[in-house]
Amino acid sequence: MKSSEPMANDVDVDLGRLLASLRRNWWRIALVALVMTAIVYALLVTATPLYRAETRVLIEPRESVYTRPEGSVQNDRAILDAEGVASQVEVMTSLDLLSNVANELDLANHPEFESQPSRIDRILMAFGLESDPDNAASEESVLGTLSTNLDIYRVENSRVITIQYSSEDPELAARVPNAIAAAYVADLREAERESNASATAWLEPEIEDLQQRVREAEERVANFRAQSDLLIGQNNTVLATQQLAEISSELSRARAERATAESTLESAQASLDRGASLQSLPAVQNSSLIQVLREQQVRLDAQLADLSTDLMDNHPRLRALRSQIADIEAQIRAEEQNIVEGLETSADAARRREAELRANLDELKTEAARADEQQVQLRALERDATAQRELLESYLTRFREAAARGSRDYLPVDARVFSRAVVPSEPYFPKVMPLTAAAFAGSLLLMVVLVLLRELFSGRAMRPAQGSTTVTPQPQELALIEQVDHTASAAATGAAAGAAIGGAAMDREDEEDVEEDVPATAELTIDDAAKTLISSGVSRAIFISPEGDEAAASAVLVARQVADQGQRVILLDLTDTGAASQPTLESKSYSGITNLLAAQAQFADVIHADLHSSCHVIPIGTADRERAMRAVERLPIIMDSLGTAYDLLVIECGPTDADGVAPLMDSNTQLLISVLDPHEARVAETEQALEESGFDKPLLVTPDENAPSPTPDRDVA
Repeated sequence: MKSSEPMANDVDVDLGRLLASLRRNWWRIALVALVMTAIVYALLVTATPLYRAETRVLIEPRESVYTRPEGSVQNDRAILDAEGVASQVEVMTSLDLLSNVANELDLANHPEFESQPSRIDRILMAFGLESDPDNAASEESVLGTLSTNLDIYRVENSRVITIQYSSEDPELAARVPNAIAAAYVADLREAERESNASATAWLEPEIEDLQQRVREAEERVANFRAQSDLLIGQNNTVLATQQLAEISSELSRARAERATAESTLESAQASLDRGASLQSLPAVQNSSLIQVLREQQVRLDAQLADLSTDLMDNHPRLRALRSQIADIEAQIRAEEQNIVEGLETSADAARRREAELRANLDELKTEAARADEQQVQLRALERDATAQRELLESYLTRFREAAARGSRDYLPVDARVFSRAVVPSEPYFPKVMPLTAAAFAGSLLLMVVLVLLRELFSGRAMRPAQGSTTVTPQPQELALIEQVDHTASAAATGAAAGAAIGGAAMDREDEEDVEEDVPATAELTIDDAAKTLISSGVSRAIFISPEGDEAAASAVLVARQVADQGQRVILLDLTDTGAASQPTLESKSYSGITNLLAAQAQFADVIHADLHSSCHVIPIGTADRERAMRAVERLPIIMDSLGTAYDLLVIECGPTDADGVAPLMDSNTQLLISVLDPHEARVAETEQALEESGFDKPLLVTPDENAPSPTPDRDVA
C-alpha cells in the first residue's frame, strides 16, 4: 500500500464521548472517593498518635583563651570541619551510648518497648520461621526499638547536630533526646578526663628520663669543652680563630710596611746609581741633621756671596768659607748614605717581621683548624643538650597543665546543648484533616483516570479518522492473517536459530582450522604468528620485547607477513629508540606518532610506506617527547581511528610492562612477546607478570626460523 493511501483502521479520540462518560459515572466516582476517604479517616482516627521532640547540640570549642593548652588549635580545626561533625553524629548513635541511655531511663520496663507479636508473627513462630521475641535478649530489642524511633543528623552547612525521637508517650519523646545529649556530653568529659590522666601518667616517667638525659648531655658538653681547651674570646668566638684574624691583619700591615721600605730603598739606590741627589727622598727631607747642615750651607753660601764682591778669590777668608761649605756637603752626603743604610736596615727588618708573622699565621691556621673541628663536635653536643632541654621544658609545661586540670576538674568539652527538648503538646502523626483531604483528592483523581481508561479501551470513545474508510475483516480473513503472522514468526525464529547454529558451526570450524594450521608451539615462528593473527580475526597485535631493540624485528616481520597475505596492516612504533620503524624507512627524520600527539601533523603526514612490503608504518616521530606525552590520552582514540581503516594494527612497545600495555588493550587484541633467547629470564618474568596482571596468556614469537619443534602441551591462545 502506498503511503498516500489512507489506512482503513485510522481512528481519532472523541473527546465529547470521553467526557460524557464522566457525566454518566459521576455518582460512581463520588461514591468510591467518599468510601475510600471514609476508610482513610477511620484509620487515621484510630491510629496511635506519635509525638516528636528534638534536642540540638552545637559542636564548638569550649576552651577558654586563657586556659587553652598548646596545640589545641589544630584539634579545634579537626573537630569543627565537616568530617569531625559527622564523626560526632556517629558517636551519638553508638550502641554503648544508647545502652547507657536505655538503662538510665529504664526503657526495658516501658510499655512501648514491650514487643507484642502479631498474629502473622505467631504463625511464623509456630512453624519455626521466626524466632520467639521472649527468647531474644531484652537489651537488644530495646536498642532496636530505640534506634528505629531515633533520628540524629547534622544540619546542613552548620555544626549543629539535631537529635529527634518519636514516641507514643510525649514525655518519653522529650526525655530520650535530652538524655542522649547529656550522655554524649558526659562521655566527652569522661574521655577528656581519661586522656588527661593517661597523659599525666605517661609524662611523669618521661620527664624523669629526660631530666637524666639532659644532665648527661650537659655534662658531656662541659667535659668536652674542658678537654679540648676551647677558650672563647671576644664576640663569642674561639680564641684561636680570633688570634688568627688578628695575625692576618698584622701580616697585612707588615707586608705593606715591607713594600714601602723596599720601594723607598730601591728609589734611593737608583738615585745613588745615577749620581743624582737624594734630597727628594722623604727620609732625607725629614732628617733634622741634614736640615741643620743645609741651613749652615745656605748661610755660608750667603757669606761667600757677600765677600766675593769685596775680596779676591784667593783671599783667605773666601777659601775658608769654601772649605767649610765643602765640609758641610761631605757631611750631608755622609748623612744621606747613613739614611740609605737605614732604609736597607728597615727593609730587612720589615722582611723579617713579615716572615715571622707568616710563620705565626701558619701555626695559628693549624690551631684554628683543630679548634674548628672541636667546635663542630662541641656544637653537636650542645645541640643534643639543647634539644633534650627544650623537649624536657615542653613536657614539663604539658605535665603542669594536665596536672592542674586534673586537680581542679577543669575539663571543657567541645559541645554545647543550646536547645533542649520540651514535651510536645500535639502529635506530629497522624494529621487527620490534611491526610483525609489528600485521600479524597487522590481517590477522586484515581477514579477519573480509571473511568477514562475504561472508556478508551472499550472503543466507545473512538471515531474513524477523517478521509479514512472503515473496513471490517471477515472471520476467514482474520484466520488467514493469524496463520500468516504465525508462519512469519516461526520463519523468523527459525532463521535466527539457523544463523546462530551456523555462526556457532563456523566458529567451531574456524577454531579447528586454527588448531590444524597452527599447532601449539613453545615459540611461534613468524609464519605461524601471522596465520594465528589472520585466523583469529583480531584487530590489534601488541608486541613486547623484553630483550631490547633486537627483538623488535618480530613485530616488523609479522606485519610484513600479514600484509603479504592481502591484509591491510599498519605498524605503530612506540619504542623509545624507534627500533621497530627504523628498518622500514629510509631515515629517522620522518614525522610520526609524537608529531601527531603534539598536534604538529595530520594522519596523512605520519603514515609512511614500508620499503619492502605493502605494510604502512607510523614511526616514533621527531616532536618533543614531553610535549607529546602531555596528550597521551589521545592515543586510544588514534588507535581506534586506525582500527577502522586497517585490518590489523601491529604495535611494538619495546621492553614495557603490564601497566604500559593496559591502556593499549581492547576486547579484540592479541598480546605477543618477542623472543630471541628462549632461556632469557626477562622473557619468563614478563610472561608471568602479564598473567598475574589478569591478561590472557601471551604468544611467544621468535624471528628465528629454526625455532623449537611444536609442543602439544603448550597453549597458544
